[in-house]
Amino acid sequence: MTKQTILGRVTQLAKANINALLDQAEDPQKMLDQLIRDYTANISEAEQAVAATIGNLRLMEQDHSEDVDAAKEWGDKALAASRKADELRTAGSVAEADKFDNLAKVALGRQLQSEKEAKTAEPTIASQTVVVDKLKSGLDQMKSKLTELKSKRDELVARAKSAQAQNQMMDSVKNINVLDPTSELSRFEDKVRREEAKAMGKQELAASSLDAQFEQLDSLGDSAEVEARLAALKTAS
Repeated sequence: MTKQTILGRVTQLAKANINALLDQAEDPQKMLDQLIRDYTANISEAEQAVAATIGNLRLMEQDHSEDVDAAKEWGDKALAASRKADELRTAGSVAEADKFDNLAKVALGRQLQSEKEAKTAEPTIASQTVVVDKLKSGLDQMKSKLTELKSKRDELVARAKSAQAQNQMMDSVKNINVLDPTSELSRFEDKVRREEAKAMGKQELAASSLDAQFEQLDSLGDSAEVEARLAALKTAS
């Protein structure tokens, strides 16, 4: 996977329009769960690719640092050889002096080579540093989107459960309105009242019968009194 491909993938995923996806979802909870799994996998894949890119950059930086150190080391060796050659030439040892001057030239050649390699690597290191910074920023955006996605998922699940509970409550209320249990109580109350009225009627009939019996007793008493008085009249005469 090339650096450009990695960066493009990270940028594309980081700009994913989650709200648009939610609007099109028939089952937001299942869709979000799958989206979270896919997005997490994409982040893991991107992290591995970015880590490899960072690793390559660090290797280049190490090589550059080694070239810089080598250039300095060869420069020090060239200086030491040149000074030794000057000492020998002053002492009259021209052949030995030339030998050390040749060593100084070899060291300078190595220094020049190391400096060229270090200089050649610098633009690549600079460009790779920019790429790595963008990749890190892209990953941060992806992780932020994942956090947003998880939060949105939790919010929707809570709202769905709340809506479901409200619908169940409204269905229950509707059923109560259709089958009002108080209507059954009213019918039972009417039945009780009819039974009470029947009992009152029987009591009233019983009371009427008793009054009639007492009236009959009163009537019999009057007849007996009349007979008694008639007998007394007859006796007196």
